[in-house]
Amino acid sequence: MKIGIIITQTEHEILFNILKFANFALAEKNEVKIFLLGKGVDLDQIDDSKFDILGQANAFLKSRGVFMACSDSLKLRKSIGSEICPLSTLNDMYEMIETSDKVLTF
Repeated sequence: MKIGIIITQTEHEILFNILKFANFALAEKNEVKIFLLGKGVDLDQIDDSKFDILGQANAFLKSRGVFMACSDSLKLRKSIGSEICPLSTLNDMYEMIETSDKVLTF
């Protein structure tokens, strides 16, 4: 199954659980892509000892999960992106939605 996830927030517990789910889905042999939009592009800046968001994000990348991040949202934050938040376009988000079997939004 192809799963697309759109993240628009930075609530630590929710992000942690989304990424845990994404890693679980990859382990179950699904294809998972995550598109970061709005506040979601701040994901790579979160350092929380209670919720290891960066650890989950790095595990996602190592398991061949795909992150994409809205270039406009990054530019508003004067960010050039990162491995977790690579510059992407709304066309990338559209293609993810169009080709996914299921799309989740948070």
